[in-house]
Amino acid sequence: RVEAFRDAASAMEQEKEILLEMIHNIQNSQDMRHISEGEREELNLTANRLMGRTLTVEVSVETIRKQESLLHATKMIDEIVNKLLDDLEDAKIRLMSLYGACTSDVPAGPIDQKFQSVVIGCAIEDQKKIKRRLETLLRNLENSEKSITLLEHQKSSVRQSCNSKQD
Repeated sequence: RVEAFRDAASAMEQEKEILLEMIHNIQNSQDMRHISEGEREELNLTANRLMGRTLTVEVSVETIRKQESLLHATKMIDEIVNKLLDDLEDAKIRLMSLYGACTSDVPAGPIDQKFQSVVIGCAIEDQKKIKRRLETLLRNLENSEKSITLLEHQKSSVRQSCNSKQD
């Protein structure tokens, strides 16, 4: 029963991550740009409310003997996430090096050796949790970059259209 309980808690933790990612994707969806300002504002308010409610749910499965390593790994990821807005490209490179330390595949870039030794000290369940979090962060960064690129393309198209109308 204990293992079933732990598995159920892990499944709930994954479901929370999936919900957060879905809400984030909806907020940054290209479709949001094609609806009226009022509808967009209402959808953003609802999405923010759901995001807030989802973030209040805290589910965790802890392995006591390895808790210190998990806390250290989480702190290392959090430090990068906190600096994300300052230097997006550097944060992405650093997150990819952390992810490379978690995967058994040959990574495309460098591996953070210090992070890898910390992750190895974690329980297997925690290693999977860390890897999933990094995958989600990298996926969200990729989606955000796509949204920014689309916005920049739309702005340049509007400018070109305005310039050609003036001529």
